[in-house]
Amino acid sequence: MIHEYEPEATRRATGEAESSRASRGWWDRNADEYQTEHGAFLGDDRFVWGPEGLDEADAALLGPASGLEGLDVLEIGAGAAQCSRWLAAQGARPVALDLSHRQLQHALRIGGGVPLVEADATALPFADGSFDLACSAYGAVPFVADPVRVMREVRRVLRPGGRWVFSVTHPVRWAFPDEPGPEGLSVAASYFDRTPYVEQDESGRAVYVEHHRTIGDRVRDVVAGGFRLVDLVEPEWPAWNTQEWGGWSPLRGHLIPGTAIFVCERD
Repeated sequence: MIHEYEPEATRRATGEAESSRASRGWWDRNADEYQTEHGAFLGDDRFVWGPEGLDEADAALLGPASGLEGLDVLEIGAGAAQCSRWLAAQGARPVALDLSHRQLQHALRIGGGVPLVEADATALPFADGSFDLACSAYGAVPFVADPVRVMREVRRVLRPGGRWVFSVTHPVRWAFPDEPGPEGLSVAASYFDRTPYVEQDESGRAVYVEHHRTIGDRVRDVVAGGFRLVDLVEPEWPAWNTQEWGGWSPLRGHLIPGTAIFVCERD
């Protein structure tokens, strides 16, 4: 009998190239399972900022929906482009970008005619000043070794006055076990330990990488990237949401934040 090797979870240093390679491979391998498990929650044309279920239709973090018509919008880490389809339904002109070829195949499967681009967020293949808005719901930012490179690339492709809104796992969650039950409510690690979380194969090659930044680090990254932070949203867990999503759950969500959304503007 052949036993499939379970990746080893560890905390260790990892660079930009290894992180990018691991992310592309992980999402290509796991896109089918991800879309099967979470597709109903995400919808085909819904803009959800995170597991809490905060909807852009209600939050208007990119601005009023009525003001999106005719705007060029870049979605980074778009997955199957659900958010981009919602933007298109408001009259915007979205472009959905993702590192994973398999995720973009799911975008094609769902359809909707949104332009799709396969590329790394640290090297956006667009001319300066191509977009009015940029957004990312849990895409790219947590998975890159140098998030300031992403910030600077986003600033470059935005027009003056452009807004950049992105969501990530709330940094405080890194101090707690990634468990949805009571065991996920006790501090188990230092919040200040920035060592990346890595899953690696038998040869020590990273197959999944996620990078931890404190709230202060994220703010400094935004500023270093040339943006002004205008809001930091920490969604509360709504009563209607009874689902668990990995370490996110109603139990934890009612007690500690799970998502941080950074609303930034380019001067």
